[in-house]
Amino acid sequence: MDPLGARSQFIDIQTLPTWQQQLGEDGEETPQDQNDSLLSSQAFPSPFPFRPDINRKIILFTGDVALLNCTAIVNTSNESLNDKNPVSDSIHQLAGPELREDLLKLKACRTGEAKLTKGFNLAARFIIHTVGPKYKSKYRTAAESSLYSCYRNIMQLAVEQSMTSVGFCVVTTTKRGYPLEDSTHIAFRTVRRFLEQHGNSIEAVVFAVSDTEELVYRKLLPLYYPRSEQEEKACLPLIPADIGNSQGEPVVPERQIRIAEKPGSLEDDSEQESLESDLGQVGTHAFARMEGDVDKQRKLILQGQISEATMQKQHQRNYNRWLCQARAEDLSDIAALKALYQTGVDMCGRTVMVVVGRNIPVTLIDLEKALLYFIHVMDHITVKEYVMVYFHTLTGEHNHLDSNFLKNLYDIVDLKFKKNLKAFYFVHPTFRSKASTWFFTTFSVSGIKDKVRYLDNLQQLFTCIKPEQIDIPPFVLEYDARVNGPYHRSQSSGL
Repeated sequence: MDPLGARSQFIDIQTLPTWQQQLGEDGEETPQDQNDSLLSSQAFPSPFPFRPDINRKIILFTGDVALLNCTAIVNTSNESLNDKNPVSDSIHQLAGPELREDLLKLKACRTGEAKLTKGFNLAARFIIHTVGPKYKSKYRTAAESSLYSCYRNIMQLAVEQSMTSVGFCVVTTTKRGYPLEDSTHIAFRTVRRFLEQHGNSIEAVVFAVSDTEELVYRKLLPLYYPRSEQEEKACLPLIPADIGNSQGEPVVPERQIRIAEKPGSLEDDSEQESLESDLGQVGTHAFARMEGDVDKQRKLILQGQISEATMQKQHQRNYNRWLCQARAEDLSDIAALKALYQTGVDMCGRTVMVVVGRNIPVTLIDLEKALLYFIHVMDHITVKEYVMVYFHTLTGEHNHLDSNFLKNLYDIVDLKFKKNLKAFYFVHPTFRSKASTWFFTTFSVSGIKDKVRYLDNLQQLFTCIKPEQIDIPPFVLEYDARVNGPYHRSQSSGL
């Protein structure tokens, strides 16, 4: 004990509220307040379900990590372990000169590694030192993998040393240039996955942040640590496309090629299925995901040269490759367009998906990324019956998707997309759009034509979907009111 009583400044983490206890405190607006209309429509599972046992281990602390009396706190440094940053400076000041001497014995620490020293004069018994990556957008994948290694190795070291609590600083320092929000996603999902699989001995994980960092941490925590089933459902649409693998590690499709132990020597159907499952993880280069011309395959079926079952397996493998890439790709730029989103349910209780044609700048976006985003968003929706609402309102030529792109999309998506689509509501169509849609559904794709329903006004749409169950863009509402007159609820009728 310091005779001057300096130890009194240290903080007992048992006095800090857990993340579960912070639900609704201080008038905090939770995601469920913002997304109440989504709750009844999301019956599919979240990759980060409500786990109160895990939430009770999580603590968000605004302050200096060096003051925490955890078993170990984390120090972010450079490869020589002599970095000058606010976190490291505070730890060294409170720990005393013995820490510098101990670090000299370690000599160095590579990016992504975690190394251990005593805590000396700190309240924490140990200090775990790690080196976060330098961030450059062209090497983003490498930076993500290194940052994942930092958090994973820290947690692994904590378990190996029988530690009960860990205090994390923000590993990525400003001088290393890593975007705070991106790094926070990796931190949260890596720690969450570790606690799910190996966290029985860990009693507390404290995220110590500054005032500015707290805003980002508090915004993203509910995505990975929802504090109720309602918050879980409300946060599901906000979870990014890339959530890593089962460990939280970033997925790099090109590295997922699997080599069979004895290629070509399959002995039974179970091995065939296993191999096909592995093939579904092959990289996403053009040669790897090439399925072949669908129409030619259908011709081969008719000629008896290929079976229907074989073609279905080939199609499923191809779709799995697209889905794997969709989960690994950064699709935030496409998501920001708000051209595709989930809203409520229709009169029959089916999920409603909305497409806003005016928000699709076809000539400005990467259409392959748009296709990937569609697959990512829709894959879990289509396991059950659903309907789509397409607002053609005030679209121009630059908003119209090419028929070849739509045909490619139709051929790529899984059978469940087509089977469970029960209606496609085409709102505010023009004569030209009706004609092109008729031609496309008659000659290019099958099974969709009878599901398309043209609606000239919102009044007709509300006979199928209650107004409170669909989020309609303001410009659509304004256009409809101007052309068709204001909507009167009393005129609405159910099916």
